[in-house]
Amino acid sequence: MKNKKIIAPSILSADFSNLSMQIRNVELGGADVIHCDVMDGQFVPNITFGPIIIEAVRKITKLPIDTHLMIKNPDALLKEFIEAGSNYITVHQEEVIHLNRTINRIKELGAKAGVAINPSTPVSTLTEVLDIVDLVLVMSVNPGFGAQKFIPGTLKKIETLAAIREEKGYNYIIEIDGGINSENIKTVSKAGCNMFVVGWSIFGADNITASTMELKNLITNSN
Repeated sequence: MKNKKIIAPSILSADFSNLSMQIRNVELGGADVIHCDVMDGQFVPNITFGPIIIEAVRKITKLPIDTHLMIKNPDALLKEFIEAGSNYITVHQEEVIHLNRTINRIKELGAKAGVAINPSTPVSTLTEVLDIVDLVLVMSVNPGFGAQKFIPGTLKKIETLAAIREEKGYNYIIEIDGGINSENIKTVSKAGCNMFVVGWSIFGADNITASTMELKNLITNSN
């Protein structure tokens, strides 16, 4: 899956009063994964939702659910989020003390394991776990809010992760989250990224299906 280009609409920007139709619209546009941003108001300055929304999304779609835990002590809730229907669970390097153990625990519980790094966190902090993770999520904004502007320096991290993956023969997916739109998505794709979290540029558009389709076409034809 590391070579596939994946669009992952983030429901953080969706209209929750009409969530079923919003997800249906991105499915029609070719979405590959549904991204769920979980925030607790402690690790990041915002609160979103918990496992109950993951359960609801699981009932709406058959697409994989990519759950990004921006929370304190994620280890305490891994089982709940996986049982709710998450296919991918991503935790933050900045929060998890025993990262190797947490990654293995996620896998034991039946999900794919991801690790996220904030804009100020270097790729080098992940050196010892890149051989076991399924996904590396590079934050291209400071987490906590949607509709932020892309931080250009993030591209270097994508390039570094892609080079390590190629050199070592690793299989992790490189994911990006924050400020992705039709103007920068091809550049990010060419840097080596293959999963693109998109929020406002999809759900804030007049035609959700068309915007999803446009972004999918841009990354499909970026190489």
